[in-house]
Amino acid sequence: MAKDKEKSLGANLEENLTYKKKNFFEEATEEKVQKAYEYAVGYMKYIDDSKTEREAVKTSIAYAESKGFTEYKFGDKISVGDKKYYNNRGKSLVLFKIGKEDIGQNGIRILASHVDAPRIDVKQNPLYEDSGMAFLKTHYYGGIKKYQWTATPLALHGTVVLANGNCVDVCIGEDDSDPVFYINDLLPHLAREQVTKPMAQAIDGETLNVLIGGFPFKDDDVKEKVKLSVLSKLNEKYGMVESDFLSAEFSLVPSFKARDVGIDRALIGAYGHDDRVCSYPALTAICEDNNDKLTSMVILADKEEIGSEGNTGMQCGIYADLIDAIACAFGKSSALVRMNSKCLSADVTAAYDPNFAGVYEKRNSGMISCGTAICKFTGSGGKGGSNDANAEFVGFIRKLFDDNGVVWQTAELGKVDAGGGGTVAKFIAKLNIDVIDIGVPVISMHAPYEVISKGDLYSTYEAFVAFIK
Repeated sequence: MAKDKEKSLGANLEENLTYKKKNFFEEATEEKVQKAYEYAVGYMKYIDDSKTEREAVKTSIAYAESKGFTEYKFGDKISVGDKKYYNNRGKSLVLFKIGKEDIGQNGIRILASHVDAPRIDVKQNPLYEDSGMAFLKTHYYGGIKKYQWTATPLALHGTVVLANGNCVDVCIGEDDSDPVFYINDLLPHLAREQVTKPMAQAIDGETLNVLIGGFPFKDDDVKEKVKLSVLSKLNEKYGMVESDFLSAEFSLVPSFKARDVGIDRALIGAYGHDDRVCSYPALTAICEDNNDKLTSMVILADKEEIGSEGNTGMQCGIYADLIDAIACAFGKSSALVRMNSKCLSADVTAAYDPNFAGVYEKRNSGMISCGTAICKFTGSGGKGGSNDANAEFVGFIRKLFDDNGVVWQTAELGKVDAGGGGTVAKFIAKLNIDVIDIGVPVISMHAPYEVISKGDLYSTYEAFVAFIK
């Protein structure tokens, strides 16, 4: 038998000195690949049950309670060993575990993600009839390509506060027996003018009107028969009258279910991967963590897609207040705790797509199945609006992941000046906390149906476990 050829000096140097990204499926054992596929099953159930931020909070609380977490309210005693969650108005959630080690010296390990996603929101006075059809006026939420949301089956999700003060949850379009809703598009035969417009102008935001009904109420004395028919259905099932839309939060989201993508089932297609594909690993990491040393926290924030505004977004002071409460419980300076805390801003990044290679810089793009992706900075136009993590913190994360066998990569959103985006990282950095962005690369981000790799999902979970243990 011939001897294996010895590597040349150059080949050895190339192996030891150069950097190449690793593919999760090539690096992982068969056992770990199986774990990744099994983990994906739980995630797909979670994302189907969490199509709005309110639903994500409810689903996350139910999961946390099954793992021994109990509700925290300001003023409650906080002790070592506690596993608590704070429900902020039903739209954002904070979970924390209190470890044995000194939080003044070691701070808190924080995983911060968001549970809102781009969607179509219903206006406050939305219902009207035209040409034998009933529609809802809408205002889109977050950065969408408007044309992608036409001619697509949609489900209505939300909460309405009735005139009597009762709060009613609404969900129509998810069950196979439910009707769905629809935004009309123009047939190509009459779209000569439309198709010559720039894509951003082909569908006007004010025309994203949702078709909600078409059956006339049988009464000749009624002027708007289809509208009344819709109202009668809503009244019958939910006790609503038209004025109740004024105190409602209704959203239209794709009615699609999460599905395996590809004949090898290596990928997952779903609505809302951004950012529930990071929220779920954060949630499961803290709930399944048996470490009793470090204090850890998971933030599932709202409103990231519109700038983290409002009292459920990351710019709200509630998150600093919770850190203050934990610090106070152990007689520590909140400033000291924050200074020694570390945070992973758990948000997705763009996956390199060879079909649109022109907007990516391949060497610095997140590659599908090459592991969780660290983004040292985000922003746009010269890193504008970005948190730019310090090299020391990047080095800490790099060693942590390598020591724990995490498959990871670095990434930027795209080519310089091709566009850009932001995350919650800069708001956490304002609290004097070291923070870096990390998350799953996503294909077709912000589309009604996005795609991710099961390998990247699982490596993100492994990264979060390593960070908080």
